[in-house]
Amino acid sequence: MIFFQLSFYILLEFFDIMRKAVFDGQFYESDFEKLDEQIDRCFTGRFGPGDLPVKRHKKIYGVISPHAGYMFSGGGMAWSYKEIAEAEFAKTYVILGVNHAGFGRKFVCSLEDWESVFGAVKVDRDFADKLMKKSELKVDEETHIREHSIEVQLPFLQFVNKNKLKELRILPILVNCDDYEELKKFGEVLGGFKDVIVIVSSDFSHVGKNYGYLPFRYNLKESVYEMDKKAMELVSKLKSKEFFDFKKDKTICGGNVIVVGIEAVKKMGSKSGRILHYYSSGDVVEDYKNFVGYGSLVFE
Repeated sequence: MIFFQLSFYILLEFFDIMRKAVFDGQFYESDFEKLDEQIDRCFTGRFGPGDLPVKRHKKIYGVISPHAGYMFSGGGMAWSYKEIAEAEFAKTYVILGVNHAGFGRKFVCSLEDWESVFGAVKVDRDFADKLMKKSELKVDEETHIREHSIEVQLPFLQFVNKNKLKELRILPILVNCDDYEELKKFGEVLGGFKDVIVIVSSDFSHVGKNYGYLPFRYNLKESVYEMDKKAMELVSKLKSKEFFDFKKDKTICGGNVIVVGIEAVKKMGSKSGRILHYYSSGDVVEDYKNFVGYGSLVFE
């Protein structure tokens, strides 16, 4: 088994095997300069923090970042990545994504480097190997090809680390598990490693007939916003079990991923999360028949 893993790593290096960008031109711009301008606007525009990041000066353990098209969730993503940009540079950025397809094993990583409009992003294979030895994490490249929740985070991560691109390392992990104890255990194992920042890729409530979810008959927008606020408050208090139970009948697509993130940052030393910003796709298009909530949080 060890020989097989070593051979696999050598093949990846020798043949420069890479997970190609799949969702550029759909979720975000496919041209380098246009993408750079698009992300800049996400920071300075209506739904973003209002300005670009300043110098690194603080310690964080992780963030929650939305993962829709930049036209919709880019402002929320900018809030989270401003925190990453202003925090100490991490040895490894673990990106926890949603396995929307629901196929495959519970926790799967990719060992291929990832193509981006801004250039290749290196995967920390040594860290992956250490985590696989201590957890149920397995390699599954095929599942990662079909999933957007991790890919859309990469241009933002590169944008805020422009002067560190050669040193930038990631570990992409998709979560397909609905058992609280298993989610908790994996998060605790992940949180046992140092020099890591966890990026949890998740949107909040998906509401409307298109999503098959209409939880309120009246005051839909206001009621959903209150519901998402309650969810974010539980997350910010690091109450993973209460959040897990709360989200069971909700449409928070990365709910289980958030549980892993909470347990990981708690193990790392986080004392609380902080809600940075919240809005919805309904605010962007000014139509609330069908909308998705975007919450941005940081763990300190």
